[in-house]
Amino acid sequence: MARCGLGQDPESAAAVAVLKRAVELDSESRYPQALVCYQEGIDLLLQVLKGTKDDTKKCHLRKKISGYMDRAENIKKYLDQEKEDGKYHKQIKIEENATGFSYESLFQEYLNETVTEVWIEDPYIRHTHQLYNFLRFCEMLIKKPCKVKTIHLLTSLDEGSRREQQSSGLREIKESLRKHGVLLELEYSSSIHDREIRFNNGWMIKIGRGLDYFKKAQVGYSLMSEYVALFLYHFNKMALVLFC
Repeated sequence: MARCGLGQDPESAAAVAVLKRAVELDSESRYPQALVCYQEGIDLLLQVLKGTKDDTKKCHLRKKISGYMDRAENIKKYLDQEKEDGKYHKQIKIEENATGFSYESLFQEYLNETVTEVWIEDPYIRHTHQLYNFLRFCEMLIKKPCKVKTIHLLTSLDEGSRREQQSSGLREIKESLRKHGVLLELEYSSSIHDREIRFNNGWMIKIGRGLDYFKKAQVGYSLMSEYVALFLYHFNKMALVLFC
């Protein structure tokens, strides 16, 4: 199904690779992972469609996109029903150098307009790339449909000469959030070890690597994911997401 008969340009090749992985995961009944890949692959195919001028190819792409969208929607309905029945169990494995696992793709389904307050515990919001990761996460929290007004961050102070860089960066993020009507409350602990995120709509997320699960590039930044363990719980219905 993932062999779309597309060209060899980078966009088409990326779409084929992601959708091929989606079909493999689907066949293995690894539906949450498959849904993420289907959504990513569909987005890539839509970009290919926009750049296609040949009417025959356009028709072919639309049929493929429609088929993948139908399958993704069926998987989503199945997972939603699992949640309603209190049987929600989610296991995701992020392969080395995998893409398509942004904060939005992982957390968006747990965020809605009832989320107004968020608690983040992560001892390693220190280095420049970790501060950027935290900033990206905050950016996601203030987008619709969320109505976040308060973000609590519990982290540890860096040691040595980089402490001022950490403090300065967090102050900048706090001021930026303030301009968007969001209060960032900072607290430091020297004994914090676990990583955890809590939303006031009932979801609690335990993350083995915290927000820092992206692989650092040799130059600049990369969105390639490393292995990370992440667990989600709900106060009434438990959900598990495991990245290993």
